[in-house]
Amino acid sequence: MARVLLVRMQKSTLHMLRSIWDVGLLLVVLILCSNGVAVEGSHKVYPQYQSLSVSEVKTPGRTGYHFQPPRNWINDPNGPMYFNGYYHLFYQYNPKGATWGNIVWAHSVSKDLVNWEPLPHAISPSEPFDIRGCWSGSATVLPGNKPVILYTGIDPQERQVQNYAVPKNISDPYLREWVKPLEHNPIVTPTKGINASAFRDPTTAWRGKDGIWRMIIGSKNKRRGIAYLYKSCDFLKWVKHKHPLHSRSETGMWECPDFFPVSTKHNVGLETSAAGEDIKHVLKVSLDLTRYEYYTVGTYDERKDRYVPDGCTVDGWKGLRYDYGNFYASKTFYDTDKKRRILWGWANESDSALNDTAKGWAGIQAIPREVWLDHSGKQLIQWPIKEIEGLRSEHVELVNLELTYGSKIEIEGITPAQADVEITFEFPRSSLKNAEEFEDGWEKLDALDICKKKGANVKGGVGPFGLVTLASQNLEELTPVSFRIFRDTARDKYITLMCSDATRSSLFQDKKWYKPAFAGYVDADLTDGKLSLRSLIDHSVVESFGHGGKTCITSRVYPTLAIKDKAHLYVFNNGTTPVKIEKLTAWSMKRPNKMN
Repeated sequence: MARVLLVRMQKSTLHMLRSIWDVGLLLVVLILCSNGVAVEGSHKVYPQYQSLSVSEVKTPGRTGYHFQPPRNWINDPNGPMYFNGYYHLFYQYNPKGATWGNIVWAHSVSKDLVNWEPLPHAISPSEPFDIRGCWSGSATVLPGNKPVILYTGIDPQERQVQNYAVPKNISDPYLREWVKPLEHNPIVTPTKGINASAFRDPTTAWRGKDGIWRMIIGSKNKRRGIAYLYKSCDFLKWVKHKHPLHSRSETGMWECPDFFPVSTKHNVGLETSAAGEDIKHVLKVSLDLTRYEYYTVGTYDERKDRYVPDGCTVDGWKGLRYDYGNFYASKTFYDTDKKRRILWGWANESDSALNDTAKGWAGIQAIPREVWLDHSGKQLIQWPIKEIEGLRSEHVELVNLELTYGSKIEIEGITPAQADVEITFEFPRSSLKNAEEFEDGWEKLDALDICKKKGANVKGGVGPFGLVTLASQNLEELTPVSFRIFRDTARDKYITLMCSDATRSSLFQDKKWYKPAFAGYVDADLTDGKLSLRSLIDHSVVESFGHGGKTCITSRVYPTLAIKDKAHLYVFNNGTTPVKIEKLTAWSMKRPNKMN
């Protein structure tokens, strides 16, 4: 169950951290705060807002083709699945207001992951085992084509317990009604040694060769993040395994864990219970303290029920991330229809609870992404689902166009505030000698630190170059997405930095408005002298995919001038080395026929 993103670290939070975390970890947290990602790792409840009925929904900032309900607050995607010809998405939703609270499992269905039809809420607080809240979880389709939801309930003692629900009528293709069998719920309760206030978000279950079902539940023990493993023969009686599937010190609470297999040979997805040769596993956790996620690629030993990350991936705060921006509480599922694994993620708002209440809505789901293992075996590749391309309409193209230092070319003929842009940049391999030096000590810094030192408006050698999105006529407001290449002489390699900078995205001056820069490194060998970028622009969100989906950044932005038909889109180069647009294609994006 993801918590609410806050934009400033309050003094009370620092006092709390001093009492909970040792000095070394506190220093790490303060470093993160200096990078503009200060957050608070606890529920932020606004009693004055959470049940305040929305009288009017304000449209500026509302997206055109991202998933969001007509009004009110949403957060975590829950239990996505494909069942009997329909995609199902459940999600945390407040039916009474535009801030977190009164949470239920809302439910929508789709034939194509683009056009969605809302249904009655699937799960709401009603029984002693969930009367204080129905929090996040997953869906598993059992043999015999029987879907089951696993979710976290909050009981009257404020304990987090794990429950299950099943369809009331399995023949209903929409699965409109769900029931919670009283004779078995809760199926898992926090036993001795488990923190009952940090024990949530059960995963999709998988079945071993021994026929026994397994699932993991996120938790923590002081500073250690934990994925507790539970096993069952009948999916009703669950027993805690003698040791966790995996845990890691100094990471804090592991929310919304996800565990799934990936093929080392092919780009197709794998069913969650798949095992054997040519398979690795991915473990993703959402970090309650820092408001971001990280994942590792590794080996699952089914006999020992242990997961061991590969040595090439960092297991901790600086690990690989699905998305280096505003993306949290993600969940994958296996699409049995198209044999792919699909990733959903929540992109929260970046303004205050008061503003959310005033506009009548908060939260969107990022565009669903297909995920697979890169041929290197070191990271995942992510790409927007193919179906989203069905919303493309008018388009423009640029080819073989050189961008010299200071070039800025406007992309006209489309709707810049609601667009899909794909571009491939090209530069001579020999030009890399002009790249800026990656300075000593920078390897200890986060990519965001470098992005803040070397923003899109700072002159470089090879880069920065990229797109300027959601820009006003005179560039008072803009959100650039860019690449910059460094030369690391000491290690004889080149380093590619990708930035999405929202610091100038809006003239709005509310100090509670969160306008961060985001950044990540791109694993590009540059032997062909090319870098590619795709950006999905949708009024208040810019989702960017670097170099074929190796690095992804989602930014939430709220321009006041660059809105609707007053928004502009540019391609630019602020590096002294010329780069060429090998090909740029930009499309206007239509609204889905149905969007909740």
